[in-house]
Amino acid sequence: MASTYTANSGIEKIGAGEQAGTWGTTTNNNLEIIDRAINGVGSISLIGTTHTLTTNDGTLSEGGNKVLILGGSPSGTNTITISPNDQDKVYIVHNTTNQTATFTQGSGANVSVVAGSKKIIYANGAGSGAAVIDVTDALDIASPRIGGTAVTSTAAELNILDGVTSTATELNIVDGDTSATSTTVADADRVVLNDDGTMVQAAVTDLSTYFNQNLVEAKSALSVTGTVTVTPSGATSVYQPLAVSSGSQTVRVATTNLVAGQYVIIDKTTSANSMTIDWTNNGAVTSSGISLGSSAELGIGIFNGSGFSFTETVKF
Repeated sequence: MASTYTANSGIEKIGAGEQAGTWGTTTNNNLEIIDRAINGVGSISLIGTTHTLTTNDGTLSEGGNKVLILGGSPSGTNTITISPNDQDKVYIVHNTTNQTATFTQGSGANVSVVAGSKKIIYANGAGSGAAVIDVTDALDIASPRIGGTAVTSTAAELNILDGVTSTATELNIVDGDTSATSTTVADADRVVLNDDGTMVQAAVTDLSTYFNQNLVEAKSALSVTGTVTVTPSGATSVYQPLAVSSGSQTVRVATTNLVAGQYVIIDKTTSANSMTIDWTNNGAVTSSGISLGSSAELGIGIFNGSGFSFTETVKF
């Protein structure tokens, strides 16, 4: 009975009663094939754009190695055909060339190993429809390292970056780049704003509205009978309209919450009766006796940090 060969590695199975006196040579060759299939590292020099990776029966051949180191100078993507197409194969591939290497065995799926990459692949030996599969395609790594540095981000955290189209320049600005660019601000422009813990792009028109609304505290109209005190609710200038219902009344202006440079406007909206403004320091009069007569008038005081250093009336 003549020798036969194993389906995937081409190991020779000596027929009964065959190779008397020479079977030892065949056995030693078979052990070399097995050794190569288990731990063999083979270097393959690629040229052009095609290469056939063959495993021959009973012979130490290129396709019998477990690890394939791809080298050479391919002229473009190199298609490596695993032959024959009915052998099951498992390969660890390291592509050291500057081109992609695509492994194929039949009309089924192929696997591409890009330049400089490593993969574990297998061929299913299904004949003309054989496919090559990438075992590392959905590799699950618990604690990956890049260049020796552990990656501590979770998959969910990394997925946040999915769809990010920022350029390196844009990311560097967020990272504290101090370079400045002259820009004409227009209504359609946006600024990045932390909206109570959520980062948003806010229209500059929204900021303009906010700042204008908070530039001056517009208090509700007040009817003055006797002495009243106008107190700023926050660190902002104040506009206080008021009406004098009868006679001559007094309005005191407190400095509570004010900072230097802010102002208080007292707007006497009634033309009848009169009023005296006391520019106070939370109750202690620092400047008094500015009177608004029987016509409608404005009183303006500018705060200097401790009191009102400039006060004036505006008559209409």
